[in-house]
Amino acid sequence: MPLRFTKMHGLGNDYVYIDGHDQDLDRFDLGRLSALVSDRHFGVGSDGLILILPSEIADFRMRIFNPDESESNMCGNGMRCCAKYVYEHGRTDETELTFETLAGIIKPRLTVEDGKVTCITVDMGEARLAREDVPFAPGDPDQPAIDEELDVDGQIVRITAISVGNPHCIIFVDSVDDAPVNTLGPKVEVHPAFPDRTNVEFIQIVDRTHVRMRVWERGAGETLACGTGASATCVACAVNDLTDRAVEVELLGGRLDIQWRDDNHVFMTGPAVEVYEGILPEEFIAPAAL
Repeated sequence: MPLRFTKMHGLGNDYVYIDGHDQDLDRFDLGRLSALVSDRHFGVGSDGLILILPSEIADFRMRIFNPDESESNMCGNGMRCCAKYVYEHGRTDETELTFETLAGIIKPRLTVEDGKVTCITVDMGEARLAREDVPFAPGDPDQPAIDEELDVDGQIVRITAISVGNPHCIIFVDSVDDAPVNTLGPKVEVHPAFPDRTNVEFIQIVDRTHVRMRVWERGAGETLACGTGASATCVACAVNDLTDRAVEVELLGGRLDIQWRDDNHVFMTGPAVEVYEGILPEEFIAPAAL
């Protein structure tokens, strides 16, 4: 049987979304399915595949797969899109939701005007700075890695390692326009200091409330936006005393408002856009069948 899908994006961070409430996904290798649909020449074209599923412990469950077939813990831009989808497609009429993810329970709150979701604020959970929680291998596992030297193929890079659902390595640069995103990014992603690999953010400080960001995403390459990366960036900027605890993060695809509150929770506010719906025919998805 074919599969119905919806194409959505958050600031250009685009995914193929499949609603698993009434479609049988157990018959697929989901990583392989993600690789098929993500291909921008032979597939739909996306930064990955996101499944919206029933949950026994939350309102819904989200699973996310990268183009390289790996599964990710969470996706901030994807979470906003999931929240918009379930509301506008009649899966719920609530505006405060809970989603089960591999990073824990995530709580989006919807702003609705005339039946349409115009903005979503997501409680991304607590920022985790201890090395063992990122994870970041070198040093005392209970201590944070803030403005620390990392040897990358003989090049010394100063990094801050933080988890906000996913591991992140933040590197401060003079200009994101000139940042070595596509050369240094893939090397840091697979650096042995990050046993689960890592997302890599290159950050330019504009002022105490505004930063610019480019991101090399684990398993996907450079993307136009990363919600968990923007959240980790807010924390990294604050702990390095480069910005306040509330910042506007300017990404290639648009802007997110991030706040690291005193209770250690990080809140992300931004839009989500539905682009189109479609059908994946049986012959296209057959290579992913179990």
